[in-house]
Amino acid sequence: MARPTTTPTAARTTPAARRNALPGRLSPGMACDTAFRIIARRHLDAVLAQHDGTCGGDPDALHQIRIALTHLRTAIRFFSPMVDDALRPKVWAELKWLNGQLGMVRDLDVAIERIVAESGDELAVVAELQHWNDKRAESHRLLARALQSPRYRRLVEQTAIWIESGPWSTRRSKEAIRLRRCTLADHATARLTEWETTLLKKARKLHKLDVEKRHKLRILNKRLTYSIESLQDLFAEESLTKQKSILKKLRKAQRSLGQLNDDARGRALAASLNGAGLDAGNRFRSRKREKKLLRKAATAYRKLNKAKPFRSSDLAPSSEPEA
Repeated sequence: MARPTTTPTAARTTPAARRNALPGRLSPGMACDTAFRIIARRHLDAVLAQHDGTCGGDPDALHQIRIALTHLRTAIRFFSPMVDDALRPKVWAELKWLNGQLGMVRDLDVAIERIVAESGDELAVVAELQHWNDKRAESHRLLARALQSPRYRRLVEQTAIWIESGPWSTRRSKEAIRLRRCTLADHATARLTEWETTLLKKARKLHKLDVEKRHKLRILNKRLTYSIESLQDLFAEESLTKQKSILKKLRKAQRSLGQLNDDARGRALAASLNGAGLDAGNRFRSRKREKKLLRKAATAYRKLNKAKPFRSSDLAPSSEPEA
């Protein structure tokens, strides 16, 4: 199914504040408050662009809206504590609610794809799939209702206004002003270095991690990946090859960890479906597959660890701070 090309219904509720002009690209000397608005706008717009397709049942639109939402949540984390004001917990809670609504249907899409790909047309599989498809249809009805609800419209409005002019943007303490005026280059260098160090430290224990801790490692991996992607404007031309290589390794690890997480979610979903219990759950349980995916992720992290770490010199030449 093609993605929607019309303006999403939710996008038409966007407040006028979001139409304030901002630079089209990030730059190293840009102030962090301006950079946050640019990045957060991009990802909120990407969420809105997939709204109608997701409501219509398009699995690709659903996948893309989840990616955009994760990008947005990552941007909020990336620019904390600058944006950690009194409204941030409410904004965060609503974005988390939306992610939960999207997640159930996406998990079912992935599980159904796996069953179809591995099982062929056996009658037993056809009967089993009926349980999954019924659950998917029910979950999508709930999702569509959520995306067309007053709560969702409030979420869009409140998030957009908070991005533009939340309390974080007007606090007058010296520290708040310093954080807003800090150049994007300085903040990005410190943040990317910190997140990469933390990720690689935890990845050394990959084979000892249980399902929950492995999922947390995947989230750290995703945050670093999405942050680098959001900052593509900043990288000097000669360092783009290095960043692409780093992203390739991060995506390989993320893909393997994601498949392991999908297996865990598939087992949990199978257990919750009436009439599709143990046998269905075993479709998502393979020690051989688990070892293979863990090996791929571990190899990607070893290669990442050997790569030159992130340096401020990877960014384009600094310019004067921008408003």
